[in-house]
Amino acid sequence: MKESCQMESLQQDLVAEFFADPRPSLDLIGQVCVIVHSSQASQLRFTEQLDQQRGKAKPNILPLGIGLYMIGQYQQAVSALEQAQDCPQKYLYLAYALRGCREYEKAIKALEMAGSSGADGLLVAMEKVATYRLAKDYAAAQRELDLCANYCNVSAEYHYQKGRLEEDQGLYEQAMEDYRIAIGLAPDHQGALFHLAYRSDLAGDDQTAIELYSRIASGSHVSTNALLNLAVLYEDAGEYDKALECVERVLQAFPNHQRAQLFKKDIVSSKTMYFDEEQQRQQSQKNAILETPISDFELSVRSRNCLKKMNIRTIGDLLKVTEAELLSFKNFGETSLKEVKAILESKGLRLGMALEEGQEFTQLPQEPSPTPPPPEDTGVLGKSVEELQLSVRARKALQRLNIKTIGQLTRTTEAELLGCKNFGTTSLNEVKRELANLGLSLKSLD
Repeated sequence: MKESCQMESLQQDLVAEFFADPRPSLDLIGQVCVIVHSSQASQLRFTEQLDQQRGKAKPNILPLGIGLYMIGQYQQAVSALEQAQDCPQKYLYLAYALRGCREYEKAIKALEMAGSSGADGLLVAMEKVATYRLAKDYAAAQRELDLCANYCNVSAEYHYQKGRLEEDQGLYEQAMEDYRIAIGLAPDHQGALFHLAYRSDLAGDDQTAIELYSRIASGSHVSTNALLNLAVLYEDAGEYDKALECVERVLQAFPNHQRAQLFKKDIVSSKTMYFDEEQQRQQSQKNAILETPISDFELSVRSRNCLKKMNIRTIGDLLKVTEAELLSFKNFGETSLKEVKAILESKGLRLGMALEEGQEFTQLPQEPSPTPPPPEDTGVLGKSVEELQLSVRARKALQRLNIKTIGQLTRTTEAELLGCKNFGTTSLNEVKRELANLGLSLKSLD
């Protein structure tokens, strides 16, 4: 408790220093940014302090504008930063705020002004690469990277931005290699760790993904996306306590985090789902035994012929008759009865068992009727589900169900999706939202 109070006091001192400095350093800005995004309480406290600065007759414009950017008020941040005195910090954060407003051309101009004002050349170049990439001008982003080729195998940020550009263009293997190089140069590079973990997860390399996400989660900063993705991996592996621990850590910092709240419900539900799956597995094994033909067992010719005449073909059929019924059949005597009982006892079964436990015991699921081949999808329906903005969990579920196109997804019901392992209401809502954005929906049974 004492350490927590000391940490909070230190953080408040840094925030006070930030607002008091008319030109805070990039290092101080970075520290304050971490504080602001460390918890919901920190965000609320910082927002209150920001409002106090706004109420002053002559606030320091630069930290005010940067603070507005930190809490996501990009347009107001742009207005404030444009009034600040020229310096590298002004133009860098003006570029970031303009990017938040999706005004990419203006952001590039602001970055060029940052360079002219004395900002680090590599930092400016890498931010220009990121801006061009966000604008989907991949050729311009590549040209900017080519100008910095001398930083190959030297700068972690160079390889990270190169990886992001490759990933956006679908060059996943190349991107993963650049992320590995970035991590080799800077083991704590959060962006490279996260994106390599994400791509590893989608590639099915769960162990590597868990290791990388865990490295991010081991820090003091609460990385919500890393923790939630790690929770999904633990849940898939059946390690529900570890999954809950990840989600609880997010909720401790951000009590109103909706995705984390829904994930927690899904994980708790998965515990129950596990037992349902085990029961289904046992039932499948039981069905396999019941469907075993009598001809698979060593029986005398007399016993085999008698059972055939009685239309008893499988082990399951034997459970529907009693000893008396068998003995009442012509030529079926005590010797044949002993043979049959020995077969059933070897499987832990007995004659008449189905009559005692009810018909449900021996009733087997019917084979599904063949369905006609799906229509060939065109246009938006023919696009890959990879183009939808879905979480790792939702993507994995679609992979398990072999759903590759948006058209296939629209021919799937909610029940079919929810029947997939670890696919809960959170993932379902994601899918429905993405389809709704395209004017589409899941298949309805109404």
